[in-house]
Amino acid sequence: MSNIANVTPEVLKWARTTAHISLEIAASKLSIDVNKLISWESGTSKPTINQAKKLSQIYKRPFAMLFLREIPLDFQPLQDFRKKGSKVLSTASVFIIREIQQKQAWVSELNQEDISQKRNFVGRFTLKDNPKDIANDILNELHIDPLNYKEDNPLLEWIKSAEKKGIFIARSSFLHTKMKFDPAEFQGFSIADPFAPFIFINSNDWKSSQLFTLVHELAHLWLSLSGISNLSEKDYNFSSFPTIELFCNEVAANVLMPESSFKQIFDINNIPSVSNFFNVSSYAVIVRAFKLNLITSLQYKKIKNKLNKEYSEFLKIEAAKKELQKKEGNIGGPNPFLLQINKNSRLFTHVVLDAYNGGIIEPTIASSLLNVRVNKFASLEKFLYK
Repeated sequence: MSNIANVTPEVLKWARTTAHISLEIAASKLSIDVNKLISWESGTSKPTINQAKKLSQIYKRPFAMLFLREIPLDFQPLQDFRKKGSKVLSTASVFIIREIQQKQAWVSELNQEDISQKRNFVGRFTLKDNPKDIANDILNELHIDPLNYKEDNPLLEWIKSAEKKGIFIARSSFLHTKMKFDPAEFQGFSIADPFAPFIFINSNDWKSSQLFTLVHELAHLWLSLSGISNLSEKDYNFSSFPTIELFCNEVAANVLMPESSFKQIFDINNIPSVSNFFNVSSYAVIVRAFKLNLITSLQYKKIKNKLNKEYSEFLKIEAAKKELQKKEGNIGGPNPFLLQINKNSRLFTHVVLDAYNGGIIEPTIASSLLNVRVNKFASLEKFLYK
């Protein structure tokens, strides 16, 4: 039958498993019996062309790839620097990592044609260096004063400064509305390539945590150690984390809370004000205070227990607010073009549109890289230059 898709069974199974999608979920999305999908993956029967196209969409793989004779080479998985016992990355997490790897690979190849695009700060230090020296180098390279921000939103100031130096900063809270990123799974990841250093921030996390994560990932670039992170500044079970994560957190703490200033401002009776001053969470403040011997282990535990209770209450209040907004139909949000710019990285969007407008890449490639239809590029650019 001409309607049959002669897909390669092994490739079909590979596409599903690398998407971290179970047989049952894949079959349900296609509205077929799970045994039928098993038969396709074993080669005892074949899907129709429409069914195969649907599977390629579900697995986020090119349709033509399913017909390859052998399993293709794929992007190498990023090193997992997450804490011990972290759950397996969800489909949403796998897809966003793969998507960023594709964008990063494209822009890296483009930039390698111009040696001036090489970023010498990538790999400038090693784990043998002092975290304070790395912190100072990051601040000097990006021209940021954490005690005197120029903008009301420090996170945006950091992103703008990083992208001026050729670091691509992408951030989003979801793959699509039904697939949100869980901060417990990952808070961020980095790809330490000197021609296209890329950082992704899970914006489903709190703003102060996002800032800490961004600087943590910058430390990964300065060490040239690509990987996925989920070390929250409120975690203190350090034995569960790889050494590299503790090191990068130490760099981030030195960047955002310089030791001399921190010692002058720290007040054990007014943690929130210290937190607000340095634009970090209260958890980050007490960890920093403990490591600088400004509070004892007993004081640390006591304050953390108090913060945990306050945090739980805060989450309940926020959940109630969202539920009320749903009932009243008042849920708005940023413009979809702005969301897409943030997800792609503003710098990456600039590079792709410049390449498209300069005739360097075809419209279909530009559209695929940006996940925006070509006839919407003009609307996208309006938000890009705001």
